[in-house]
Amino acid sequence: MGATKTEHFTDKQNELAVLAKAIGHPARVAIIDYLLKVDACICGDIVNELPLAQPTVSQHLKELKNAGLITGEIEGNAICYCINQKTFSKLQQFFTRINTKIEKKNNCC
Repeated sequence: MGATKTEHFTDKQNELAVLAKAIGHPARVAIIDYLLKVDACICGDIVNELPLAQPTVSQHLKELKNAGLITGEIEGNAICYCINQKTFSKLQQFFTRINTKIEKKNNCC
């Protein structure tokens, strides 16, 4: 299998690819959905909400955090997780741009 040649793409394209990859797993989508549903930073509830073992949830949280989609702050013995609005704003801008192009094209044809 060939290596990806990320240097051939813009920083923005590479960043969006990392974000898309991070949300490209249903467990991570479920974690994001849960964080949006509770509308607050949470510390230990995520494991109780998913049909996955604690180490698996921790690995998914790590991937989301590494991509910058969530933040994690240490509070005592726990890490409290929140949605990173700035990063999701980048995704929203990208998808809004796509949607705008599609709408213009559909109005054209």
